[in-house]
Formats: sequence, structure tokens, C-alpha cells
Amino acid sequence: MCGIAGLVGCEDVKQRLYDALLVLQHRGQDAAGIMTCDEGKVFLRKSNGLVRDVFRKSHMERLSGCMGIGHVRYPTAGCSSSAEAQPFFVNSPLGVSLAHNGNLTNADQLQEELFLSDRRHINTTSDSEVLLNVFAHELDEVLRGRDGLSPDDVFTAISAVHRRCRGAYAAVAMIAGYGVVGFRDPNGIRPLCFGKIQEGGEQPDWMIASESVALVSQGYELDRDVAPGEAVFIDTSGRCHTQQCAQDSQLSPCIFEHVYLARPDSVTDEVSVYRARLRMGEALASKIQRLRPEHDIDVVMPIPDSGRTAAIALAKSLGVHFREGFIKNRYVGRTFIMPGQEERNDSVRRKLNPIDLEFRGKNVLLVDDSIVRGTTSKQIINLARNAGAKKVYFASAAPPIKYPNVYG
Repeated sequence: MCGIAGLVGCEDVKQRLYDALLVLQHRGQDAAGIMTCDEGKVFLRKSNGLVRDVFRKSHMERLSGCMGIGHVRYPTAGCSSSAEAQPFFVNSPLGVSLAHNGNLTNADQLQEELFLSDRRHINTTSDSEVLLNVFAHELDEVLRGRDGLSPDDVFTAISAVHRRCRGAYAAVAMIAGYGVVGFRDPNGIRPLCFGKIQEGGEQPDWMIASESVALVSQGYELDRDVAPGEAVFIDTSGRCHTQQCAQDSQLSPCIFEHVYLARPDSVTDEVSVYRARLRMGEALASKIQRLRPEHDIDVVMPIPDSGRTAAIALAKSLGVHFREGFIKNRYVGRTFIMPGQEERNDSVRRKLNPIDLEFRGKNVLLVDDSIVRGTTSKQIINLARNAGAKKVYFASAAPPIKYPNVYG
């Protein structure tokens, strides 16, 4: 899980890229990076840490240019080294940088092909660097040493990327001096959308991002989602070009985006994340009424924050009280994206503190967005029992997670 953004504008884009990454911070807290382009030269700042810590005034001043891409990272593949912070950059052809959300399931095969056939060296364990080099190689094959670059050249290269790559990839790539392209795998596993804002100039400013909230929070008008297999190329003149680049495409998005990953104020694949979570709560209430019509639940409490929306709908449907029983320390990161189980365990104890009077002597139904490993759930149940709950029920708004997610 990562967050990506790409911008092409009439003025410096660094502040808008920074603001977009702040809004997408929930998608990754391990590392952040921005690369911009100004008159053919690229400028990069990336490091481990939160957006607010990675970018200081001195860094922002150097990020000049009217187009750029940005990334926030949670490592689902590779390692946590700052060397694997994104965007990645290769200088041939033309100077191409890339930021990626997802996992390539054939990354090892691609890396071998890149070395043996394409004569390209991969310097990290990141599949995002593999994706960048595949795209750069295919772009080089299209250009074959000639000058200039057209949107058709970009789309031809991305068509070749789709033929070679397997897995999940929503990506933004910047081609120095030419523009920014966003593309999505043929199954649309990870989200990507784009939109524009017109501020008096002849050309609009464009943004491509993981979630709609990155656009609308800055006044952009959401155009639509990037379709599975589609590419959207914004040239330096502010013209938007789109093309379907995959022969066989179908929308098969990761449901976990609506369950947990995305912000509730986002709209992904034309579905409101907030509304989806309300429906999950309503569906859970229907199941409880069907299986336990004589339930003894006194109060419904969410596991903050992503369990709240479903818990509100569930409590209303059951006709029982909704209460906030846990106070969340908002200066502790999301436990699911902590790199190790021991860190996740410590984080739960630091993150949630129960309000005893809401638990004492009551039969409590705790509602979380999902149960992945179940280890943090056990700790939360113990917190509720120690706070005086008579009975503790624990429910997941999502269906059972039976299989591993290999798509990042």
C-alpha cells in the first residue's frame, strides 16, 4: 500500500504535491519523496519518515518546476531502507522517474530479463524500480534513438509494460521535458484517478493521484477514475491524452481499499468509501439479527478510526446505543502498517485507552473494519474486559480474510 500523485501545472507544483502527499499520508508512513522537473532538469528529495519530517523549507526551495510526482510508502515488498524510498529515476531514455503503488508478482523474472536481455541493472530489492526499468526500456525501444516524444509513443510503451508485467500497479511516471503519465494494471487492482483545476490561465492544471480526496481537497475537479489498463498522459502544454493500452482488461479492485485503506471521504471506482462502510455495518447488523435475534448487546463501540462508520450504521440498525469507548492517541501510526508484530503489539497499548465508565457492567459489541491476523484484536478485547465489560463481542465489518493478499 502506497500513495502516489503526479501534477502538471502553469506554476511550481511542489506545494500542491506536498499537500497531496499529506492527504495521502494514511497510505504510507515509512517514507516520502517528491521529484520535480524544471527546464529539463530534475530535482529530488526523498527519505524515510512522515511527509512533514522529510520536507523542510530548504528541501522545498530546491524542488522547482511546473511538473512533478510524489510518493508515500508502506513497504509490502523490498525493505525499509531509505534507498528504496520513491520516486526512482533512470536517465535513459530522456530521464524517466516513477512512483508506484502495488506489487508485481513476477518481479524476479522481470529483473532477470532486464539484466540478461535489456542490459539494465536493478540497484534495490524494490519491484517499483523493476517497473520503472521495464517502462524505460520499452520507451527506448519505441524511440530507437530518434528525437521527440509523442503521446502515442508513451502509450505504445505502456502497452508493452502491460504485456510483460503481472500483478498490481498503479503508477505515475514523469518524462523530463515532456509530461506526466499515469497508468493502471489491466485489472485495476489499485486505485488511480485524475482531474483538473482552471485558475485563469490558458491551460488547466492537472493531477493524477491514488485517491480523489487528494484532488478535491485542493479544489481540483475530479474527472474520473483511470480505467483498468488505461494510461493518461498530461503533456507540458496542459493537454490531456488518454488511451486504453491493454488488450484484455476488467475491473477487479482490491476490496480492502473500501474496507480499510482509503480515506472515507474518497470516492474510488465511482463508489463512496464512506457509503460502502455504512453498507458494511448494515449488512453486519442483518447478520446479527438473523443469527442472534435475541441478542443481549447493550452498546456498540468502534475500534477507531476506520471501524467507526460501520459501527454507526450497525448500532442504528440494531436499535442499540453507539458509544466511543476507546480514545485514540493520534500521534501513533496505524498498527496494520507497522513493520513487525512486536511493534504492532506495543503500538496497540500506546494507541488505545478505554473509558471505563462506558464499559463497566455492559455487554459490549466492538466493531473493527476487518480482522487480518487477530493478534491486535485479542489485545483490544483484553482492554475492554479490564475496563469492566460484562461481555465482549467482537465483530468484523469485512468478510473473513481467507487468503494472502499478494498485490500490495
